[in-house]
Amino acid sequence: MEERTYSYYKAVFEGEEKPFAYIDLDFFDQNIKDILERAKDKKIRIASKSIRCVSLMRRILEYSPQYQGIMCYSALEAVWLSELGFDDLLVAYPTFHPKHIEQVGQAVKKGKKIYLMTDKIEHLKQINQVGAQLKVKIPICMDVDMSSTFPGIYFGVYRSSLNTIEAVEQYLDHLSDFPFVDLRGIMGYEAQIAGVGNNVEGQGVKNTVIRMLQKRSIREIRTRRTAIVELTKERVGALDFVNGGGTGSIEITRREELVTEIAAGSGFYMPTLFDSYEHFRHLPSAGYAIEIVRQPKAHVYTCLGGGYVASGPLNINKLPQPYLPKGCELYPNEMAGEVQTPIYYKGNLSLKLGDPIFFRHSKAGELCERFNELLLVQDGKIIEKTTTYRGDGQCFL
Repeated sequence: MEERTYSYYKAVFEGEEKPFAYIDLDFFDQNIKDILERAKDKKIRIASKSIRCVSLMRRILEYSPQYQGIMCYSALEAVWLSELGFDDLLVAYPTFHPKHIEQVGQAVKKGKKIYLMTDKIEHLKQINQVGAQLKVKIPICMDVDMSSTFPGIYFGVYRSSLNTIEAVEQYLDHLSDFPFVDLRGIMGYEAQIAGVGNNVEGQGVKNTVIRMLQKRSIREIRTRRTAIVELTKERVGALDFVNGGGTGSIEITRREELVTEIAAGSGFYMPTLFDSYEHFRHLPSAGYAIEIVRQPKAHVYTCLGGGYVASGPLNINKLPQPYLPKGCELYPNEMAGEVQTPIYYKGNLSLKLGDPIFFRHSKAGELCERFNELLLVQDGKIIEKTTTYRGDGQCFL
């Protein structure tokens, strides 16, 4: 697909009030298609935290029946989405507040399929207590740790406490103590594969080490996940799903026969953190624009706002990056700021006050927490404006 230019987007957004966020639907739709191709015959569950826009999640689900279900990041989000007509909602992180569990239980009583995440006996006890009060069995998912431990290296993230077969056995042993929980699925997120770039520019040695660790980790987690899934099925019978992976590991995770679905989210927007993978490249469909309001010196253009920094470890990779015009750089002493962002530009274009500078966010859905709406672009024009979660009045975390 044709690469975007500064003049293309500048013409598309002529007269639009800045700052604004946008989705290039030509790129977005191509990403939907490409992710489907990468997944082969596996179902794909949409990671809502990377989208945070109801209309765009509907667009993905309507593209193909292979896109099934939503992986939510909050129980209250799952309840809200269920009220909007969505179903098959997996809450990816544990819910402990009784009132939040109660709302899920009420939705389940109405026939909605919502799964709560668990990895501790305390989770089971809390959910069971609410289920007993409501007289409803609440579906749950067991979150299995997929990190790898090598001599002197913990390769992964700290999520689940279920990191060994023995820990899973103890968890399963306690299930019969809680008649109002219903184990229906298993999740295992291999963050060290799905969320770690292995082709970062200028980091040749580190890239080599990461690829080596990833290959070792892949072999180890396949063996562990297979054993855990087989053990769980022996204990509780058939499951609704076995979920794994993410945008960065689709090709790897799809090869596991017992995995029934793969989660994907960031690949639809393609933020900058996903530029540095060796085996795939999607199109940058999401971005935002801020306005040049000053020029303090030659080649330096100061824009209003723009400091939309991503969560996670504090490093340069979490900063938004100038996208267009090509040749723009963040000014080292200030970077992207809360109220102003100076840009260094020594290209051939003549920039002036009022012109936009286009940025790409470091992560995917977090950009939507800064804007009430997204401008949807297709075939060189704005065809619609659609609300984000924030524009819908929702703030879950």
